[in-house]
Amino acid sequence: MDTSDKHNQRIAKMTFASVYPMYVEKVEKKGRTKEELHQVIEWLTGFNNKKLQELIDEKVTFETFFQRATLNPNAELITGMICGYRIEEIDNPLTKRARYLDKLVDELAKGRKMEKILRGS
Repeated sequence: MDTSDKHNQRIAKMTFASVYPMYVEKVEKKGRTKEELHQVIEWLTGFNNKKLQELIDEKVTFETFFQRATLNPNAELITGMICGYRIEEIDNPLTKRARYLDKLVDELAKGRKMEKILRGS
């Protein structure tokens, strides 16, 4: 799926720090914890709690966030619909990675078991 260039640029320029509180609120509202959220983010990106906080404090864009990440090799197993897009059909690599993260947060909030969210690793 070819997302528009405008859409891709909006995601690239958005700061992780601006979205992170919404991730926390979403999972906590559904009875999950910030620690579980961090576990999911670390699985996808390789960022531990300390590094994650540094990136938040630095107010990095999603572009920088994912440039610095070491994407989990099993990330390509993340499929399905999120925000109206089928993840496996997104052509732009940055937009795809951002949607991977959105999908994992969504699955966590929906009560999916952690071993399923982390794609068997």
